[in-house]
Amino acid sequence: MSSPGSDVTDVEDVLDEPAHESVPESKPVEERPPARSWRTRADFVAVALIAVVSVTASVLTWAFSDARATTSVTGPSSWEQLPEVTALPPSLGEVWRAKSGASQSPVVVQTASKDTGEEKPSTVVTGDGGEVNGRDPLTGDVRWTYKRDLPLCVVSSAWGRAMALYSKGTNCSELTSLDGVTGERRAQRNGDAEPGTALLNEGSHLITTGSKFVEVYRRDDLVRSLEYGSLRAIVNPGKQPRVGCTYGSMAVTSGKFAIIERCPDDASERVTVLKPNPDKSDEPKVFSTAMTGGKNVQIVAITEKLVAVAVPGPSRLQIFDTETGNQVGEAPLDIPDADFTDPPNHVARVFTTKTNAFWFSGSRTVALSLETLAPLWTAEGALGAGTTLAGRALIPVKEGLRVYEQATGAVVGTIKLNREGHTGPVQLATAGPVVLEQRGETLVALR
Repeated sequence: MSSPGSDVTDVEDVLDEPAHESVPESKPVEERPPARSWRTRADFVAVALIAVVSVTASVLTWAFSDARATTSVTGPSSWEQLPEVTALPPSLGEVWRAKSGASQSPVVVQTASKDTGEEKPSTVVTGDGGEVNGRDPLTGDVRWTYKRDLPLCVVSSAWGRAMALYSKGTNCSELTSLDGVTGERRAQRNGDAEPGTALLNEGSHLITTGSKFVEVYRRDDLVRSLEYGSLRAIVNPGKQPRVGCTYGSMAVTSGKFAIIERCPDDASERVTVLKPNPDKSDEPKVFSTAMTGGKNVQIVAITEKLVAVAVPGPSRLQIFDTETGNQVGEAPLDIPDADFTDPPNHVARVFTTKTNAFWFSGSRTVALSLETLAPLWTAEGALGAGTTLAGRALIPVKEGLRVYEQATGAVVGTIKLNREGHTGPVQLATAGPVVLEQRGETLVALR
């Protein structure tokens, strides 16, 4: 019997049959063969083969995976803010340089200040071969590194991140975002951008350029929000507004981007303004489209309400309403017809401030009013669009950097530089007190 409170039951309580009741005889059971032993030589050989195959498959998977071909060295989570610049320096000299064949212009990551929330430059990004580096703007020291065994198409910046676009074959297909301060990998997507593409930051979206195809990625997760042009895999035909067109230059502003289209049925080139995030990614939303009446035209700048297009023969600037497509203005330009070619990577070389847009045509820089997009003044003999420092415009010229008053174009002076034989275009940017020059595939920092 079990003790009180116990779960254990006495054996006699379980048995229903009396102990003296006989059990009927069962039929004789045929003799079974002995159980097979699993310890034979063949068994051991089979187990060994399975183990070898499993290990080999694991090794091959690792060897050919993206993780095997990726090196990521991250940096500290914060850096000191760069000093403010209140006056132009009397001179500038080289403080560091780095190879950066994947940057089309100096790449500076802007991050928000913890105190004010204001975005300020924090990291200079260089890219070459398959390696992307985040650098200290003052010294050029490498803070973080991200490296793939793939060639880089382009590096750029958006939303406090470095954006690296790699090629896995014929196209630029792998887009990776990296934290601008630490270098940690964030969102990553596969796309179908053309070789020679640029990455344009519209504010909430990243837009690739191309001669036949354009795609747009949204900020948070890099999910594609728009495909425009000649799609490789057409799921729903008849959704594109025009087919068989090729594309010239592009420009972006918040909530819109403009593109020059050359279509077989058009007598001249047209400027089209699109929404970067339509309801369906394969159904573009066109704000407006207008014929320019010219060939070899180039988009110069775009704002929320206006888009400016440079047209040759004679050289002039046409201004269109972005919503209606109506031409609302025109102004003459002192630009030679030889400058009217598509800019590199389908992007006009433009630097924008709060009041002006500075457009480099190829031989000179034209300052435009952001309010009306009308030309204000022209810098002769320019090598690039320029930048600003301490409130003044810096335009690269053969002798160095020519300093202008932004509003009037009055020349303040020239900062002499020795570019050691480089005579090609020069793209500028600033990071605090440091002036950055992109000279071909080399980035040079001046202070």
